[in-house]
Amino acid sequence: QVQLVESGGGLVQSGESLRLSCAASGNVVVIYTMGWYRQAPGKQRELVATIPREGVTNYADSVKGRFTISRDNAKNTVYLQMDNLKPEDTAVYYCKATIRTIARVLDYWGQGTQVTVSS
Repeated sequence: QVQLVESGGGLVQSGESLRLSCAASGNVVVIYTMGWYRQAPGKQRELVATIPREGVTNYADSVKGRFTISRDNAKNTVYLQMDNLKPEDTAVYYCKATIRTIARVLDYWGQGTQVTVSS
């Protein structure tokens, strides 16, 4: 079994910052790409940022220059530093990770954490 547990969401005002964390636990052998996605009310889930185990990060155009994704492989954790938040960033944020266990390689999702930005 593998679990992804997110933390760090909350209510902030426009222009403020938040840092999200997502830690993987369980029968993890290797974690490949990790990423953050978000889903606003009435909208489809969208990619925010991804980070491979080694290599170049990728960001949605809407967050470039404001959000930074990073990871700590020793802690099986991915972070999302969100600066200069805007009301349109309000959504439930989910982390996703492609993880190899002893048995297989699968994509896993966290339970989501709410981020609300007031104007």
